[in-house]
Amino acid sequence: MINLEKVLHTGASRVAGGRDGYASSPDGRLDIRLTPPGAPGAGTNPEQLLAAGWSACFLGALRHACNARRLACPATAAVCTEVDLVHAERGFFLRARLVVSLPGVEPELAGALIDAAREACPYSKAMRGTVRVDFLLD
Repeated sequence: MINLEKVLHTGASRVAGGRDGYASSPDGRLDIRLTPPGAPGAGTNPEQLLAAGWSACFLGALRHACNARRLACPATAAVCTEVDLVHAERGFFLRARLVVSLPGVEPELAGALIDAAREACPYSKAMRGTVRVDFLLD
């Protein structure tokens, strides 16, 4: 069997201090203070970082779905992702909502594009079966 796997990119970061620390990347492009959710002052948290990465990846998958159908992806297309950190009886877990805006695209076609993006987006694949995710059309 032929292996066609090819690594396109490796993202790397180092965190010191956990949720109240710093995250940085070896290439210097990421250098950010981390703070627990709701803490005062500057800083972000892992859930915000996950939401940003997932939104960017999902929008790329939407563009790919449009290209595959020979459709122009709206220039103002956007994905707003919310990631909840939840505590329950069995411990902590994540829950998420992706709200997709495809201005000018009929709802039925938009739904098909969202379904295609769900199948293609690496973040969505990674969360499948482990995180409850709702996909909504804005």
